Amino acid sequence: MHGEYKTPGGKLVVVDFDVVDGRFKNMVISGDFFLYPEEELAPLTNALEGVDIELDDESFTERIRMDLHPETELMGTSPEGIVIAVRRALAGDEA
Repeated sequence: MHGEYKTPGGKLVVVDFDVVDGRFKNMVISGDFFLYPEEELAPLTNALEGVDIELDDESFTERIRMDLHPETELMGTSPEGIVIAVRRALAGDEA
């Protein structure tokens, strides 16, 4: 599945993943947003790996926040923007 979201006043977030038995698999998060340090991309990508796709948006967002190191800077988007891209993918609405 593929979804995109352009954060208002910010950057593009792109998600690609599979759904297996109602759970996210092979999650990839990319786009033109900035992440510092760059090593936090793996925890960001892994935050939703294996998670039930029926989880509510608030829980998705909190899971992303909790998996990132507290000093991580996510610039040009937000955990909420990532969740919107995921929801668009699940709905079949890429843009």
